[in-house]
Amino acid sequence: MQSTSPLAPMHMNITAQDLKGNGRLGRYILLPGSDGRAEAMAQRLQNVKVLTHSRRHNFYMGTWQNLDIGVMSSGMGCPSMDIIATELLHQGARRIIRVGTAGSLQPQRLRIGSLVIPTAAVRDEGTSRHYLDPTIPVQASLEFLDAVRRAAAEQKMLDRIFLGITHTKDSLYAREFGEGPMQPEHKRYMEHLHAAGVLASEMECAQLFTLTQVWNQKLLQTESARPAVRSGAILAIIGDDQPFADGDIVKATIEKAMDLGFATIDNWSKNEDRSWL
Repeated sequence: MQSTSPLAPMHMNITAQDLKGNGRLGRYILLPGSDGRAEAMAQRLQNVKVLTHSRRHNFYMGTWQNLDIGVMSSGMGCPSMDIIATELLHQGARRIIRVGTAGSLQPQRLRIGSLVIPTAAVRDEGTSRHYLDPTIPVQASLEFLDAVRRAAAEQKMLDRIFLGITHTKDSLYAREFGEGPMQPEHKRYMEHLHAAGVLASEMECAQLFTLTQVWNQKLLQTESARPAVRSGAILAIIGDDQPFADGDIVKATIEKAMDLGFATIDNWSKNEDRSWL
């Protein structure tokens, strides 16, 4: 079978031209897990153009406060994040924010309705191990963490957010909810995460952070004049003692995460190295 060029996206209908904007920096990209949430985020944009795809990885492109922004679903899990983020990176994406959901691992203090900003991710999944040895940690970009904290302060949201390490898993039902014959091992592992102070559990951040580190090393070696890749995540907590909150609470918490995502882009853009723009 003939290999396909990695520069040609197979799971989205975009080109490098579609990701241009904000001077040489390119569009800020928001990656929710579902196309429904991507469409909801896109309703905040002006001059929206939608590039549809049969797999529902539709790309919504537009402007917000004179900034060029793109929104697309990453899908569920690290294998899907690997495909979507890699194809975006090949087309020139350099600023990526995952806006998603997670379950609390510290329910006594981190409750439904809170927001978590991962500083780093526990790599309890298989996808990133195809890129980096399991002993190598992966983290959010410091530039993103600075921007999201400043944005939260400006929005008077500091009392609602938690910054710290989060957990990325492959299996929702086995690892977190104990399905299958390995339930005792999963229970011990999740208790270990709690004892270690890991804040929340989700399914995509580890691969996004891994790709960021790998691509930056690649760019240093081959394209040092181009902007580096920067990424981060904003997670809406929709489960604590109970696995899932009711629909209204979930919707309100995701709205808060979206609010902070756009506020972060605004703050980030104002503090970017202007030599790239």
